[in-house]
Amino acid sequence: MTTLIICSIDDARFNQTAQMYRRFWPVDQLQILHIKSPRSLAQGYNQGLAVAGGDNIILSHDDIEILSPDLAQRVSTHLSHFDIVGVAGTTLLGHPRWLQAGPPHIFGQVAHPDPEVAGYVVDIYSASCRVVGSIQALDGVFLAMRREVAQAIKFDEATFDGFHLYDLDFTFRAYQAGFKLAVACDIQLLHHSIGNYDDTWKEYGRRFLDKHLSRLSPMPPKNFLWAWAKVSGKDQIREVMTPIVWDEPE
Repeated sequence: MTTLIICSIDDARFNQTAQMYRRFWPVDQLQILHIKSPRSLAQGYNQGLAVAGGDNIILSHDDIEILSPDLAQRVSTHLSHFDIVGVAGTTLLGHPRWLQAGPPHIFGQVAHPDPEVAGYVVDIYSASCRVVGSIQALDGVFLAMRREVAQAIKFDEATFDGFHLYDLDFTFRAYQAGFKLAVACDIQLLHHSIGNYDDTWKEYGRRFLDKHLSRLSPMPPKNFLWAWAKVSGKDQIREVMTPIVWDEPE
């Protein structure tokens, strides 16, 4: 059994995303929990984890599409080797914005709408192999984990009582506790939003630093270069994302 937890205030968006996930699992092997109007994502995920029945847990934003096939098999395979798997993250965390580490420390690939014209932008941080281990922190747009991780590492809903940095705090504490984190480059994901590093995000960034500063790594000189491409449709997203042989065994 896999439990999917989605926090969403929008029933239509939740239903669309849940239906997308149902394509990948038999109906009797997927438990879907809808956390409506949580006070924060940390509080919402803790609420869902308290009643989750699956051996594997997926935490998902309500505005994503998985474009690669066989998601269930890929999640199961990756969680046989790792404790938490995401689609983007870093092997060197030294800043509340995980991308700050820059290449060669950031991994994964994510598409999102092009803010300038119709179409999409595909960001490829690095995807030279199917799965990348030794990850210190993961982006929370999609997280798959073993049940024992969810039980051992709770979300900090007191400090992160909004919608930012809950994911870095959770995954970084899991890494510090000795759990194995990885980025799955063979899960092709379209996120129907772009990041917003506004004053609210900066406040939660300050909270993150107050909590973790002594454990963060020194940062390399700024290096925000990574591969990206603009495409017109979802078929092109699949084509542009780094051409790993997806059907090749791990």
